[in-house]
Amino acid sequence: MAVFPLLTDKEASAEALAVFNEIRERRGTDYVNNFWRVLAHDPTQLRAVWEKAQSVMAPGALDPLVKELIYIAVSVVNGCSYCIHSHSAAARVKGLTPQMHAELLDVIALASQTNALAVALGVPVDARFDAAQAAD
Repeated sequence: MAVFPLLTDKEASAEALAVFNEIRERRGTDYVNNFWRVLAHDPTQLRAVWEKAQSVMAPGALDPLVKELIYIAVSVVNGCSYCIHSHSAAARVKGLTPQMHAELLDVIALASQTNALAVALGVPVDARFDAAQAAD
């Protein structure tokens, strides 16, 4: 259950509705998802997050599918079910196959295990991996 109710178009402020309309136009749909509808209670935050998302998730040095896979991995680590589902759907549209998803989960599981071991064992960073030391 959301902390705040999902705002309908009729309930949203003019500022929030303007962002909703940008979302529809940019995505070529009439659908505005629940994340944006809850965030609309704070139109300034809604605008800022929408603009940041457009900038960060746009094609660049990283392929859009790779960006979605990273988003899924971070969402798994943070335990955000909403983001796992929404970005898995976005990744499928960008070409995520069941085989790729299985490999992604294997990588997430391995990284989680080895991260925990390295932290628990206090493993020092090798000088050759440390960018500050490697520059010397």
